[in-house]
Amino acid sequence: MVIDKTIAQRINALRVEIQKHNFDYYVKDNSSITDNHYDILFRDLIELENSHPDLITTDSPTQRVGAKSNVSFAQVTHQKPMLSLNNAFDELELKAFDKRIKDDLGIKDIEYTAEPKFDGLAVTLIYKNGIFDLGATRGDGYTGENVTHNLRTIRSIPLKLNSQDLPPRIEVRGEVVMFKNDFIEFNKGQKRKGQKIFANPRNAAAGSLRQLNSSITSLRPLRFFAYSIDLIGEYKKINTHKDGLEFLNNLKIPTTHLIRKVTNVSGLLDYYHKILKLRSTLPFDIDGVVYKVNSLNLQDELGFVSRAPRWAIAHKFPAEEVESEIIGIDVQVGRTGAITPVARLKPVIVAGVTVTNATLHNEGELRRKDVQIGDYVLVRRAGDVVPEIASVIKSKRPPTTKIFTMPIHCPACNSKLTREDGEAITRCPAGFLCIAQKKQGIMHFSSRKAMDIEGLGEKIIDQLLDSELIGNVADIYNLNVEKLLNLERFASKSAQNLIHSIEKSKATTLGRFIYALGIRGVGEATAKDLAKQFGTIENIMRQTTKTLEAVHDIGPTVSKFIYQYCNNKTNQELIKDLLNNGIGWRNEAQSVVNFSTEINGSTFVLTGTLPTLKREEAKEIIQTHGGKVTGSVSNKTNYLLAGKDAGSKLELAKSLNITVISEKELMKWLGENKK
Repeated sequence: MVIDKTIAQRINALRVEIQKHNFDYYVKDNSSITDNHYDILFRDLIELENSHPDLITTDSPTQRVGAKSNVSFAQVTHQKPMLSLNNAFDELELKAFDKRIKDDLGIKDIEYTAEPKFDGLAVTLIYKNGIFDLGATRGDGYTGENVTHNLRTIRSIPLKLNSQDLPPRIEVRGEVVMFKNDFIEFNKGQKRKGQKIFANPRNAAAGSLRQLNSSITSLRPLRFFAYSIDLIGEYKKINTHKDGLEFLNNLKIPTTHLIRKVTNVSGLLDYYHKILKLRSTLPFDIDGVVYKVNSLNLQDELGFVSRAPRWAIAHKFPAEEVESEIIGIDVQVGRTGAITPVARLKPVIVAGVTVTNATLHNEGELRRKDVQIGDYVLVRRAGDVVPEIASVIKSKRPPTTKIFTMPIHCPACNSKLTREDGEAITRCPAGFLCIAQKKQGIMHFSSRKAMDIEGLGEKIIDQLLDSELIGNVADIYNLNVEKLLNLERFASKSAQNLIHSIEKSKATTLGRFIYALGIRGVGEATAKDLAKQFGTIENIMRQTTKTLEAVHDIGPTVSKFIYQYCNNKTNQELIKDLLNNGIGWRNEAQSVVNFSTEINGSTFVLTGTLPTLKREEAKEIIQTHGGKVTGSVSNKTNYLLAGKDAGSKLELAKSLNITVISEKELMKWLGENKK
């Protein structure tokens, strides 16, 4: 078919003009034409494309209109994890962060970028050859949901980057938000239609982006702000975080105009107070500010700890506090036996969420705040997540208040409660003999970040325990449709769905499996580190506390918990039963672990630019072979791995008579030749 060049040029010109108007309206908040004029341009483009369907491309503004989907979201594995940030809640924590940065780098002054922390939904956008190709949610940081079709409907996201000077692949990360005024109007429309009313803009944005029918998403007033860019390869040299944001602006990818470069902790605090004053006037919700070391080279030198970068931190705003009344206090039994006092409140809305319960943490905290039943209190959501009692309004204390007494025996199994020396938490020692701990353990085991058994919720677990169909997590894998049909709530289809989900969960990862076991002190990051270090569950169970401490971020306390768990006969039988029921995974160790005598149990510090290894690669090699990597040189450091431009860490290591090695020596210890 011969295509009229004039038609193709007209279509391209319309696309460019419409995209410009979209950018002016949705990013700059400045409408450059009337709505009627915009509608005429858009209609002209639709008519031309309908007449010439061969000219329709995925980056056309007309392709933002959503389409129906009958399947759930596909999973996307992030090439680089979408890490969370550590938080600072006060000035002391912020000063400690700044001091750690300077101590690790051995410098007196440090330049940061400071920017608002959007209260929205984190996503990543992949552009290939300048065309928007893939979009995904953050998910658990390692795996997210493919929401490409829904992201295409957001008009502030360019479908095509108007630049000829682009690398073949660009990854942009940012936040999807709903403006406050848009949220109010949106909820009014939901109410008129008798549909779901959302509690706050963040929930509305998240719910809108996770619609299976992207036609619905296209009608929601969503916007996008980018906060980082990753250029694959050495195509374009970007030296600082600020350089990356300016590059995003040049590509017409929206970023906030509130980003600033500041120096040292004084600059961070000045920025924080300015944004805090502006908070109520901003068109979008923020819950704090984010600080990042500006230099990308220094970011690389600082590296990561657990699931967070060392070079960035979120400085959270004070939580919103609302008055309520305590109508009762009781206790909850946690998965590890922790007894937590919980205040039952008259319902109150805090930060857009209805709160009826608030944690009192432990008995010591309850006494320190002098909380009594019947008190009027200020309730806040700590970190905007967990509701807690901020303080008691003593001036309103009625004469009828009652002092709460912690129980002596477990409310679930009647075991006598204990408290170890030096611990603030009272615990039930009965373990899985306690029905409450057993229930919490099964809920944790089946949760999304663990074995991910969809449909196995709290009420169904209660039924299974009450009917004695299960007594531990291994019994889940002995269930079948016939057994489930004897329970209330189950029909043939729901029973089949749960059994399918249970079967599906058998194919997992070692990291998820370790996390699912619920070992005290072992979170997701530590479970992944154990999997990477040892490769098999059998290897982990053979370790000593010393070899466990060689794993990244595992100290004496957690190594003791892991060792005790692995050497308990009941736990050994449980793991054996789970594996016999078909749970499995691929070996996750990077290589067969033959610990180097020099590396195993030694503490390393890395500095300078290595000849062939990136800093994270060297770090992983050391950790995989039993070593520990820290950020600063001290008397506890065994080796300094030094490259080009080593700087002050090298001088300090020499003054402390610490052995300095090269990359070549490290690889020689491993018996490897890396060219």
